[in-house]
Amino acid sequence: MAKTFDVVILGGGPAGLAAALYASRAKLKTAVVEENLPGGWMKTTHLVANYPGVHPQVRGSELARTMEEQAKHFGAEFFNAVEVTKLDLTQRRKYVELDEEETLTAPAVILAMGQEPRKLGLPGEQAFRGRGLSYCATCDGDFYQDKHVVVIGGGNSALEESIFLTQFARRVTIVHQFDHFQASAVAAEAARANPKIDFLLAHEPRAYAGSERFEGVEVEDLATGQRKLIPADGVFVYVGFTPKTSLVKGQVRLDDRGYIPTDELMHTSQPGVLAAGDIRVKTYRQITTAVADGTIAALEAEKIAREVKRDGSD
Repeated sequence: MAKTFDVVILGGGPAGLAAALYASRAKLKTAVVEENLPGGWMKTTHLVANYPGVHPQVRGSELARTMEEQAKHFGAEFFNAVEVTKLDLTQRRKYVELDEEETLTAPAVILAMGQEPRKLGLPGEQAFRGRGLSYCATCDGDFYQDKHVVVIGGGNSALEESIFLTQFARRVTIVHQFDHFQASAVAAEAARANPKIDFLLAHEPRAYAGSERFEGVEVEDLATGQRKLIPADGVFVYVGFTPKTSLVKGQVRLDDRGYIPTDELMHTSQPGVLAAGDIRVKTYRQITTAVADGTIAALEAEKIAREVKRDGSD
């Protein structure tokens, strides 16, 4: 038998957790489906210093845990470490199958699956993932005590995580394709001031090198075309993200990059389906903006659920 809910939230990052808090507090029967553990990329952030009301800073994992506990306190039910094996958003009552075993239904669904790290598609990428290649300094940084690591990227994440890695590594080399950073001036200044960080600008990675184990990153000088190997014990990649929308392709409208367009109330092209957080088309992607999206989506989901109950069309 299917479990019936008023709203099912796909994704347990800050957008999904905020939506769960608002929906459950509004007395909606609320389900949160998360393929890992709640928190999204927020839980892998070492320190969060720009969340209102938090001073001076808080660990991302602690903030994620607090948000989850808030939602649970008001009755939200969490389905963690599960895979959505079937999804139908086209009916009045939406259908979500988990691990080919359990089924959840609801008149409103909030899509909050977020993003995943963009892959470079380089030789060695698959072989060394988790064996020298990482996308999360907070998760794996302590494995590189007194070692040399390479960071690929030039945005805020790349520079901020490079600084974090200097707590463990003896040396960090940042490789970036441009001769300047896309990061904020504050992040760039802090990275340049750190004596453990070296910079290799106007270079691009071409391969992850190694045979039995990871041995380094082959890079190309974009000015000369010459290639060389940077010997290293590990590499951390921060070159952007791609939306996790493959599950809903063909059921809601996507833009040419795979993100979900919504109106200002988070409605998608599919009636009864809302989207919140990093998965939707937007200019800024921060914890605060994700929480705002989730709040709006939950308030709209409440209207949908109440309307269905009122007119008896459930």
